[in-house]
Amino acid sequence: MRWTDIHEIAIELEEMHPDVDILQVRFTTLWQWVQQLPGFTDEPNRSNEKILEAIQMAWLDERG
Repeated sequence: MRWTDIHEIAIELEEMHPDVDILQVRFTTLWQWVQQLPGFTDEPNRSNEKILEAIQMAWLDERG
């Protein structure tokens, strides 16, 4: 899994953190959580605020 796998990341985050308030998660925390997901192999420095925001929005959509 890579930073660009936004929807897959969102699904995994919802499974790992189903009770968090997604909009209260800081990007620094989100950045760490994504790297801790099973199967995540991308470089940490390939992330940026735009990608993290896209992940956050996809996670909100996943929670629906």
